[in-house]
Amino acid sequence: MVAIQRYLEFTGKVGLFASHAVCRAVLPPFEVRMIFRQIEEVGWKSLPLVLASGFAVGLVLTLHTRSSLLRFGAEAMIPTVQSLSFFNEIGPLIAGLLVAGRVGAGIGAELANMRVTEQIDAIEALSIDSFKLLVIPRLIACIIALPILTVFMDVAGLTGGYLVERSISHLSLPLFLEQAFSQVGWATFIPPTLKTAVFGLIIGLISSFFGYTTDEGASGVGRASTNSVVISSLLIILSDVLLVKAIFFLFPDSAI
Repeated sequence: MVAIQRYLEFTGKVGLFASHAVCRAVLPPFEVRMIFRQIEEVGWKSLPLVLASGFAVGLVLTLHTRSSLLRFGAEAMIPTVQSLSFFNEIGPLIAGLLVAGRVGAGIGAELANMRVTEQIDAIEALSIDSFKLLVIPRLIACIIALPILTVFMDVAGLTGGYLVERSISHLSLPLFLEQAFSQVGWATFIPPTLKTAVFGLIIGLISSFFGYTTDEGASGVGRASTNSVVISSLLIILSDVLLVKAIFFLFPDSAI
């Protein structure tokens, strides 16, 4: 019963924090400079990690796909399978988990450290809305940056897959692209990419919640960082299941 009570209490606090964040996000003033600064922190500084991971996953995925499809004489389907896999699921999910690990931990630790060292109290003492200044820009930045990072993840994955195909079967780039995009339509690419905005919302909310509301002193900084990554990653995976079902229902062509 105690565990259930704690779970319900945590859910209620996160729900109130989320509703407060959504309401404040649409009300002026808008911290445009802070938003762009956080987009640079979330997006630009995460780009090398996303590109390297996408490239490596593309290499491995093509090698495994090739060995499987060769058994059925379907070697020509390798580019198509890779592109559909990346656009539909691998790219969005891995990008979300990577950002949750890098950015979620950073936001949680940064805000928790500001709370512990009373920097947030100092900001509020100057009659500045600390929630509007610290939480909202990070939330908006995560929502904007994740779909863009997902596109780069897809491109890096296809690049790695092409290099494997080029080295093994000497497949030309125009033919690889033709095969890769033969079954890819807007319904296959746009909805899975935009669903990462929900992942960004989750990362921004959860990491900001643990960092902004910590009250455990110095030990709370590490705890906020860890909880931000763990809870964000778990919610991303769970929400992905629901979003995939919703996309297949709204866009049947994406289920090809």
